Amino acid sequence: MKFNATSAAGACIIVGIGGFLLGKITGGSSEKSEAETLLATSERLIEQRRSGSGETSGNRSATSRNRPIRPSANLSDSTFEEKLASMEQIVRGENALDRGRAMLDWIDSLAPEEFENAVARFRSLGLTQARMGEYAMLLTAWAEVDPMSALAYTTENTRGGMATGTVLSAWAIRDPEAAIAWAETNHEGEDANPYMAGIVRSLVQTNPTRATEILQEMPFSRERGETLEAMMPHLLTLGPESAKSWIAALSDDRLRDGAIARFAEQMAKDDPSGTASWLLANLGDASTGRVDEVYEEWAKQDMSAAKNSFEGLPPGDARSRALRGLVTIEARDNPTVAAELMNTYPDDIDDRMVLHFVWNSFDKAPEVAMGQVALIEDQRRRDRMYSRALDSWLERDQSAAQRWINSANLSESVRKSLPKTNTP
Repeated sequence: MKFNATSAAGACIIVGIGGFLLGKITGGSSEKSEAETLLATSERLIEQRRSGSGETSGNRSATSRNRPIRPSANLSDSTFEEKLASMEQIVRGENALDRGRAMLDWIDSLAPEEFENAVARFRSLGLTQARMGEYAMLLTAWAEVDPMSALAYTTENTRGGMATGTVLSAWAIRDPEAAIAWAETNHEGEDANPYMAGIVRSLVQTNPTRATEILQEMPFSRERGETLEAMMPHLLTLGPESAKSWIAALSDDRLRDGAIARFAEQMAKDDPSGTASWLLANLGDASTGRVDEVYEEWAKQDMSAAKNSFEGLPPGDARSRALRGLVTIEARDNPTVAAELMNTYPDDIDDRMVLHFVWNSFDKAPEVAMGQVALIEDQRRRDRMYSRALDSWLERDQSAAQRWINSANLSESVRKSLPKTNTP
């Protein structure tokens, strides 16, 4: 069975940039790196197949020497059990690049009727993040030959949406309207359709207008947020001005505000100044919640410019959040300077800002961090911060912490919450 290389490449890219949005699996940094490497390698291998020259004569011998276990050339003549044994051997390999090469060859050996049992056996091996790339390849290939059977299996046997989303994404590359029809037929009720995000992840690359229509037809919901998130990577590749124009054209105010919030966080990495100006000119409930993150990114790159911008803002939530971003960055390396920054603008301080300051400065300068806790207005929150931070400090440096406790004006409830052997 030879599956369509273009669709396979698209699915690999979709899974890679989507961050397994419909079924996120967390893991260590080494596993994440390996999965990303596998996806990149899959794209390259598929491109080689597309050109019909998998290897040049100059590197063929070197490549073959380094290549580990691969399916034999006559694997298509093997029994199904022999194929499954070969697959298990492949996925236990340590090198992600070699697994990707071998997995593509192995998938080519499958007959259409073998996919269901192949997927079931693959899943029985345990789905770690390092294997998600191979899993996506297998589901994508199944979607190429029999999307209806693949969807029947994933909806019945999997949870979290990643598998079904991958099949729909692959199907939507080849036949988007058929995938949309399936999603509409298999969703009941008036709430948001959970299947649409997987389709939109593919559709936005080939028909962004249709993808936008689907997004705007969805009611406010977690699913609409996922669908918007699925569109972001492609829209960001068009450039910030195109992304801003797309957002401005959204007809739903709440959707537009959510899009501004999501895109601002990403665009600030390349243009914090321009992003801050755009964000401040389009503030809503969701987008206001990104002001601190944008100013935090700006402060990383140019603290002086970020501070000058903050000082020109009118009083209000956005100004307070901007200061929080500045304080958070400064607190990590210069707690004393961050504390002075807070004290310079007392009218803009809120409890969350103080909490951010303490979290980011405590390890480096516990005395400075504890000195600002008194600024927390909510007494329960303030006492809880005192208790947790002091308990940690006493474990780390009992004598220094005890000296500070002895000199501080702490409530009786806080003192009672501390280890009795350390109270005065």
